[in-house]
Amino acid sequence: MKIRRFFGKDMREALSQVKAELGSDAVIMSNRKLADGIELVAAYDKEPEAKLSIKKPAPRTSGQAKAAVPSLSEIIGDDGPDSLKALLEKQHGGSIQSPASAPAPSANAQHANQIASHLDFSEAFIDDVEASQHTSEFPSHQASSLNESIDNGSAAKSDELSQIKEELASLRNVLQYQIADLMEAKSRRQQPVHHYLIQRLTDMGLSQSLAEQLISYTPSHYNERDAWVYLLNLLANRINVTGNDILTQKGAVALVGPTGTGKTTTVAKLAARYAQKYGADSVAMITIDTYRIAAFEQLATYGKIIGCTVRKAQSSEELSDLLFQLRHKRLVLIDTAGFSQRDSRLIKQINQFDNGQMQPVKKYLVAQANTQYAALQRIIDAYEGVELSGCIFTKLDECYSLGEVLSAAVEYQLPVSYVTDGQKVPEDIKIAEAKSLVSAAAKLYKKYGLNHTTSNNVVKTARAV
Repeated sequence: MKIRRFFGKDMREALSQVKAELGSDAVIMSNRKLADGIELVAAYDKEPEAKLSIKKPAPRTSGQAKAAVPSLSEIIGDDGPDSLKALLEKQHGGSIQSPASAPAPSANAQHANQIASHLDFSEAFIDDVEASQHTSEFPSHQASSLNESIDNGSAAKSDELSQIKEELASLRNVLQYQIADLMEAKSRRQQPVHHYLIQRLTDMGLSQSLAEQLISYTPSHYNERDAWVYLLNLLANRINVTGNDILTQKGAVALVGPTGTGKTTTVAKLAARYAQKYGADSVAMITIDTYRIAAFEQLATYGKIIGCTVRKAQSSEELSDLLFQLRHKRLVLIDTAGFSQRDSRLIKQINQFDNGQMQPVKKYLVAQANTQYAALQRIIDAYEGVELSGCIFTKLDECYSLGEVLSAAVEYQLPVSYVTDGQKVPEDIKIAEAKSLVSAAAKLYKKYGLNHTTSNNVVKTARAV
């Protein structure tokens, strides 16, 4: 059986298309009013024959009965009705025959009648269709059902498109992973030493991009030992150190950074070192940490031991006044409150130094040396709008890997000023040296970095009670 859809600007044009395409024996299955015309669904049980010539039908004899089902030509005619109601009435009217006079229906007609028997040809349906031809809008119940079907169809299509996009993205990720694996295998075969050294640098804590960049400068004829020494020296040359800049300069210096990095202790260490060099009267300390309990008392205790002035400021105006009062001091060290890099109060505190009413303040970032690389990136990004004069790495004595902070310092071009490795004041603070930092990172890697390859580690599991 052949079923086709036809579209026309009116019923006559659509029916003409049905006749031209499927022939005059086609059966109208359904119709629908569209915004720009009429849509008909017609059925035909066999393929239409090629119309090379049109033969006139043989004249009827007096004994012949009328056909059981009128043809589409008889329905349409030259002046066929445009009304579906009239069309259906004519079609049904022609099919009513007396049992004695009507011939046995053909197989096509029986099949068409079976299909038509399932269609809704009630008077209410016909009236609705006929009324829709004379109005520009559908009836309210048909419009609502049409809108619901359109919404459901669009939602289903949207879900299908989303699933297709997710599948394509998943396939792309798999392909990228496979291609990267193939490229890595090819590079491993062509340059096994370079691949081994990249693995060692990443295990030491350096980022993948920095490790590959350093490897690209390594001569290909070097053996593994010479290339490793060359890489460490190259890394040391990439680290920017500032020397003993804070303890040799004048002015105001603020230490900023996340909470728990040791800013207060570092301020005390720098103040003690400066007092040893220039005298206790040449240095002063100010805290603007009004959030942590006993923050001022801790700094005041250090000030009594050192013998220097300690003050507290709760606003940018008080800080500006204190800096003006202490302008005769060679160095003023400012201890700030520790906030998470996602805390909005951090930006508010940083803005206190740029209100245009106080003398310039140099800012140094204090970060723990054992911080994860991703956390270091977020911390440095939080101070993107702040002009940092350098950074201080603390708690080197608690590190198992030092490559992360070195990688962040190189990639963000952040100068390193000092490192601290303990709580003693003022002993546990040192001037940053690039070769010493790289050497410490290599020693930590040699001591702790290779332990993950051993099979002696026992995985502890929970015991049933």
